[in-house]
Amino acid sequence: MSGAGRRHPGRASGAHAAEMRAALLRLRRVTGVPVAFGGLLTGPAELCIAELSGASTRALEGLLVSSGIGLGGKSIALRRPCAVTEYLSSRHISHEYDAAVTAEGLRSVIAVPVIVRRRVRGVLYAALRTPQSLGDRAAGAVLDAAREVEQSLAVRDEVRRLLEVAREPGAGAGAWEEVREAHGELRALAPRIVDPELRAELLAVCGRLAGTCRDGEPAGYDVVLTPRETDVLVCVASGATNAAAGEKLGLRPETVKGYLRSAMRKLGSHTRLEAVVAARRAGLLP
Repeated sequence: MSGAGRRHPGRASGAHAAEMRAALLRLRRVTGVPVAFGGLLTGPAELCIAELSGASTRALEGLLVSSGIGLGGKSIALRRPCAVTEYLSSRHISHEYDAAVTAEGLRSVIAVPVIVRRRVRGVLYAALRTPQSLGDRAAGAVLDAAREVEQSLAVRDEVRRLLEVAREPGAGAGAWEEVREAHGELRALAPRIVDPELRAELLAVCGRLAGTCRDGEPAGYDVVLTPRETDVLVCVASGATNAAAGEKLGLRPETVKGYLRSAMRKLGSHTRLEAVVAARRAGLLP
């Protein structure tokens, strides 16, 4: 098979290494599986196994897995989870990667694709060193871990898209409303991002979007709001009630009201609408 056993020249950590690593660690902690590993696609149909958790050798590190080949390749091609209880003797997969699997002593393996906007972006694996089924709990945990990585990839994609929209000269009203809506969604996602660098990058982009006034004019005065005051104003700007904002942000409606009152006081506003307008003039909201 072309490419079987090939390896990436150096560790393919990439921008999502921390998020992938954290997902694998949580997966092992929740399920107790001895080995978890995974990676992202480096091309249209080729995966690089870049992150290992619990491995006793480096046999799998940097391995390039082609679509349709081996268990992970089958998962990529079919776009669904695939599992075997005895890897080396399974008749449902090809065996180009048996040497690496044997070196690590893996027997039962499940592979779950990471899919963002209908495109496979990576694969997560969990494995046992005994020939037994991983069970529904472990399989569910691998699916959850894959969803976490999908969210991280989707956030980065959205950040890049928003930057492109914001940089477009003379963006129309429709495009600007799209930026505002996405800005609010990204701020709501930020507290759920595990990787501190990704979270900081996301918030920095939100700040850049907020500081880009629609008419290109600089903000007229300086106001400093707390992150939660800003989050509440973002929800208010979208037309959310205190109850709806609280549900989105994980806060009690009374707490939302307190943050809103504090923000209004800082902005010198007497109504919710005035606060939103003042925040936009101050460059705090897009």
